Amino acid sequence: MLRLKDKVVVVTGGSSGIGKALVAAALEHGARVAVCARNLEKLGLLFIPSDNLFCYKADVSIEADCAAFITAAMQRWGGIDVLINNAGISMRALFEDVDLSVIKELMDVNFWGTVHCTKYALPAILRSKGVIVGVSSIAGYRGLPGRTGYSASKFAMQGFLEALRTELLYTGAHVMWVAPGFTASNIRNVARSSNGSAQAETPLDEKKLMTAEECAHIIIRAIESRKRTVIMTGQGKLAVWLNKLLPALADKLVYKHFLNEPDSPLKKNH
Repeated sequence: MLRLKDKVVVVTGGSSGIGKALVAAALEHGARVAVCARNLEKLGLLFIPSDNLFCYKADVSIEADCAAFITAAMQRWGGIDVLINNAGISMRALFEDVDLSVIKELMDVNFWGTVHCTKYALPAILRSKGVIVGVSSIAGYRGLPGRTGYSASKFAMQGFLEALRTELLYTGAHVMWVAPGFTASNIRNVARSSNGSAQAETPLDEKKLMTAEECAHIIIRAIESRKRTVIMTGQGKLAVWLNKLLPALADKLVYKHFLNEPDSPLKKNH
């Protein structure tokens, strides 16, 4: 078991949703937390100032920002025990309609952001025999229509982390990823449309979804237990199981599910 009390936890994308909840949960467990976001002013308004909290402005799609953030966290706390690669953006548009710059942006944030931060934090994680975490998605196990760029970025994240976990198998460091289901957060509100603009509304009833706080506590417990992977919902576990055993059926069921979304882009070709 890894107890987070007095440990150094680094979180990317902490200004909303799961990231914000992860920062709060880690602080509740007595950790020292370094968190980054692109909007430092917003980040500073979210949390009560604390000697255990360090906020930093960084865009994880920019390698230099990631290097500077990790360096600043190291200088502040002297080491890193847990890195949580949480920063991410989504999309909703058919591939035939989407501007390729949207997919590039998703890869830059979701995949390369994880690679950048992990690269610069790795020496400290190896010294502490700590934990590297990726906040992934069911989209990292099963491609989702209307989310080609998002699925690609999460598949890439999971492949990277799985390979890294195997490389580090006998070092004492641990690598894991978690796959939340649909979670009440603003990720869908800022999801990219076909031209890269923010979607600005969610197609889901957010009141029926797992809260970001519930999700964060599951992640914290998984980190402390050094889980390999965590799929958080029954729907997610079923999707992964069906995709492995009955992939043709999974295609049809996934298509039907996303066709029934309000304003589904799939209705164009149905």
